[in-house]
Amino acid sequence: MAKTAIERLAEAIGYPDRVPAGVTSFLLRADGAELLAEEADGRLFLQYVLTEEEALLPSLATYAAGRMLKEDATLAYGRMVGKSSAEASSAFLWQSVPVSADARDLLRLFETFMDSCDWWRARTEALAGHEPAPAAGSETMMIRP
Repeated sequence: MAKTAIERLAEAIGYPDRVPAGVTSFLLRADGAELLAEEADGRLFLQYVLTEEEALLPSLATYAAGRMLKEDATLAYGRMVGKSSAEASSAFLWQSVPVSADARDLLRLFETFMDSCDWWRARTEALAGHEPAPAAGSETMMIRP
């Protein structure tokens, strides 16, 4: 039996946990984030919930146009692919590749998506008043677009 795109993604990134054979939806934990990997309509989607606070949406949306020029991840609002209609809507990022993508493309997808998640997570925390503290002994300057 051929491996699913999620299984191949886990291999490409060296994911330490076992991914069940034949899985088409899996929650990946990496760098303090939980990403939903989902196969649907011939594509592998990575999705990351930014916030369920609807009040932050207008502020987050102001960043979206500029980020579209810099990254492949897309800001969306609603229910993520594969989520039931009973689950709460949220602001989330998503990015996809064809399920036929090779290991190099899967690794690139993961790396670029994680970079996008880090950027958006920092903006979301700042907007929510939870500005992340700089690491001890470091000087940090943040320039916002």
